[in-house]
Amino acid sequence: MRFESHDPPPFKPYTPRPEQCLAFYPYDREKVDFTASPKSISNIPVALVGQALSVTNRFIHGHFMVVQILFQPGGLYRLTGMPSSEINDAYMEADRVFSKEVHLVNEAFFHARNYREIMQIADAFVEHLACRAVKDSHPMDDVCRWMLANPALSLDALAKKSFLSAKQFERKFLERTGVNPKLFARLVRFDRAFREKNLNPHRNWQTIAFDCNYYDYQHLVRDYKDFTGLKPTDFHHLESRAPERRFGFAEHFYETQV
Repeated sequence: MRFESHDPPPFKPYTPRPEQCLAFYPYDREKVDFTASPKSISNIPVALVGQALSVTNRFIHGHFMVVQILFQPGGLYRLTGMPSSEINDAYMEADRVFSKEVHLVNEAFFHARNYREIMQIADAFVEHLACRAVKDSHPMDDVCRWMLANPALSLDALAKKSFLSAKQFERKFLERTGVNPKLFARLVRFDRAFREKNLNPHRNWQTIAFDCNYYDYQHLVRDYKDFTGLKPTDFHHLESRAPERRFGFAEHFYETQV
């Protein structure tokens, strides 16, 4: 996206979602304000983003592009051996955890001629990381991925699938994802409702709540207040002003995600 300097776009309120990622900024970078604290971070060329538990407001300008590499649940732990809870709500320089090589990858993104080439660069980098993983896979990783599609599954059933006791299951889950299983399930369910509303803005909230496995609309409201500080309608009114809406990206982006 390109923005004229005299017409800065409004910020994008970025919701908590069940993910950790690497974010590369080959051109202009973003400024990130945390709504749960007075912290503000800017001018990071390659960011490691931990599991978010509250909204961050993202400010962009000029020539902006971000290339995100999203990790499967437990993926970052397997690559680094670092307990994921240590970087919850973090937006930090990626070279503090990965090597300075991330900057060479970012430079390659800058010189890429098209999106296909960007994908090839990203795939090669991820393959390189995977070859150096420090932790083996575990049945817990499969369980975490199942939860992305089935957040309503009982925790007892999931613990059995991981071949662990309930206590061991919760400890390993926290280590690999950064949060406990119950909170992770809430994040998955909330994120699904958020994206469904963006994809289908005319659908009523009651229907979305039921389709996303909420017991009723009030439980959906509770999650919105906990994760965004606002009621669903109020937050989506704020989010409707996000910069990408000027370019008509919203529906296409969310359609690829749902």
